[in-house]
Amino acid sequence: MAVEQIKNTLSRNFITFKTAAWLGWQMDSNWADPFLFIIYTIVKPISATFILVMMYVVVSGGSTAGSLFGFMYVGNAFYMYIFQILFGVTWVIHDDREHFQTIRYIYIAPSSFYAYVLGRSMSKLILTTVSVAITLAFGILFLGVPIGLGTVNIPMFLAVFFIGLASIVVFGLALAGISFLTAEHGMGMNEGLAGIFYLFAGVLYPIGTLPAWGAAFSKIIPLTYWLEGIRRSLIPTSTDPTLAAYSSGFLVYLMIISTIIFLILSIGIFRGAEHLARKQGKVDMLTSY
Repeated sequence: MAVEQIKNTLSRNFITFKTAAWLGWQMDSNWADPFLFIIYTIVKPISATFILVMMYVVVSGGSTAGSLFGFMYVGNAFYMYIFQILFGVTWVIHDDREHFQTIRYIYIAPSSFYAYVLGRSMSKLILTTVSVAITLAFGILFLGVPIGLGTVNIPMFLAVFFIGLASIVVFGLALAGISFLTAEHGMGMNEGLAGIFYLFAGVLYPIGTLPAWGAAFSKIIPLTYWLEGIRRSLIPTSTDPTLAAYSSGFLVYLMIISTIIFLILSIGIFRGAEHLARKQGKVDMLTSY
């Protein structure tokens, strides 16, 4: 009986997740005709990356050779996941509460709200994956980013990649819970946390260039090890000197442990904020003005 109940619960959650993912895709892609949407999907990541590349070229005196450029380019490409998924998971609350005013019906539906939130954010994951792939291909073909298919450590990349995505979703769930208590302009919270990661997670420069307290703080963030693991699997020569003593296996171990810790914290934050929002009648409040 217990096994059958678990199977039914998992089946309902999967259906909720799949339906929410379809809904999220429809909402993110229905603003333009397919051809224009494809052009936008290609041009946006390249143009955003090209700005950073030009800044690097000016500072370095016109050269993109060397491991530092690969370090920066890969870090900037995969940072898209951090920003977009944090935004995607968290904005579901504001979107359904403020814009469509449907959150009360979804919230009381006999389905998992976690599965719904995660499903709604899947469109962001798909679009971001396309953007990252385009960015990496552009860098390899036109900028000399030293990523070769023969040198990529595929098993390590897959392991690190999916653990890192779990870390990002964990942070997003915590922010989604807090969003129950914030006004529509709470999107600044997402951008603020993403900015902290941009500064301290070693996106553009080794964490050793930060002050001692900043480098120590960087080592608490799971995404620091995620970006380091991604770089090691794609460009073995573009590693962070501060983390060079850490073996790849130890990096994965640190990511798993820190992700589990933040998962427990995020579930506590989500449930605590959700309980407080229900108590104060803020689950379906309208704050736009």
